[in-house]
Amino acid sequence: MVKTILYDGLNLSMQKGTGVATYTRGLIQTARNLDYQTGIVHSVQGKLPKDPMLREVVLFDDNALRKLGPVALGRRWLRRQIAAPLGIKPTQIPLTGTVITKSLQGNVMDSEFLYANNDVFALARQHFKVFGKSLPLSFDKAPDLFHTTYPLPLRARKSLNICTIHDLVPLRLPYLTEDNKRYHYKLVRHLAKTADHIVTVSETSRQDIIKILNVDEKRVTNTYQAVHVPLDLRNKPQDVAADEIAGIFNLDWKKYFLFFGAFEPKKNLSRLVEAYLSAKVDIPLIIVGAPGWKGDQTQLLIDDERFRFYSQTENRIVPGRRIHRFDFVSYSLLISLVRGARAVLFPSLYEGFGLPVLESMQLGTPVLTSTEGSVPEIAGDAALLIDPYDTDSLRNAVKALANDNDLCDHLAKLGPKQAEFFSPERYHQAVGALYDGLFNGSL
Repeated sequence: MVKTILYDGLNLSMQKGTGVATYTRGLIQTARNLDYQTGIVHSVQGKLPKDPMLREVVLFDDNALRKLGPVALGRRWLRRQIAAPLGIKPTQIPLTGTVITKSLQGNVMDSEFLYANNDVFALARQHFKVFGKSLPLSFDKAPDLFHTTYPLPLRARKSLNICTIHDLVPLRLPYLTEDNKRYHYKLVRHLAKTADHIVTVSETSRQDIIKILNVDEKRVTNTYQAVHVPLDLRNKPQDVAADEIAGIFNLDWKKYFLFFGAFEPKKNLSRLVEAYLSAKVDIPLIIVGAPGWKGDQTQLLIDDERFRFYSQTENRIVPGRRIHRFDFVSYSLLISLVRGARAVLFPSLYEGFGLPVLESMQLGTPVLTSTEGSVPEIAGDAALLIDPYDTDSLRNAVKALANDNDLCDHLAKLGPKQAEFFSPERYHQAVGALYDGLFNGSL
């Protein structure tokens, strides 16, 4: 009998995606390739309609920014305070084809089961704060496995329950994240004790979980992550990709540095900007990412007439500016930007995995990255590794990449070879071994 695995849809609903969203999409697709039935539990704002067709519409409604009236807000507050002490039963939502899903990112809409409930993730957090336990979920037919792809206090009744903990950054570097550290500490310790198994994405994170959360090493599996840029984007003719970045950004092929990723303190962007400016290189730095928590601190460094961020009133990069930022570009355009960069600069202070590093190496773009966290085990000897706390080392590395063609050529050749260690095929084997072990009782 085919087994069913359900996943949370927490990060899948985010408009611009996250590394966890990429992880979730890849994990679900891998499970489908392994011939498991899959399903997703989503959270919606407001009560689900009784009409089945309207339920489908509401599931895909972009309601993240909808303003609620005082009555609705009051009901929502009361519901969260009560915190569903006996658990909840998400509603299954069959897809009728009413909603056109072609433009939705990823393949997760191919899952056999979609469930939704009003404020399920917020309710789970409140339930944990009140009762110190995970919120129970009931289904007409319990899944064989419920896999939360992020630390969430949720569990499915009558099922195996496992959780992915990507890293322990909020505990290792508490000054670099905005998480509620007391809540996060209690939550991950609770999950470490109660989950049937813990999954993570690097040996660095695995050792952190074993030592800091005091988990038996047999109960923690590192599957790594896969990198797979679609072939049509990897094989797009260079002249076509070059025309894209020239026409849209006014950039020349291999004549700019690129940073892309979340705009937050652990990405070390302020130190990168200082090092780049002091290196006095003659190629621009392009930043793709929207400011997040404490992003204004970096903006203060860059936001002046000499090298201010990209202006929303302009549709091209203005010659003479040294640093340019874009909140968001489409995935296909980002791939062209990565391919066309002289190097990707990613000197993060700590990563649970470091997907931008791996994506860049697969595309044959030289990478400058960090000696901290899990990145060294991902990058191997195929990237230029520097101490991310040492601005002088970072500046010298930027100068070397700007001026040394042989160094760039060497890294460009090594990158794709290193990326092969994180292929979809290897990930398929790792996830298959994980799920097989859970179902046959060997894990």
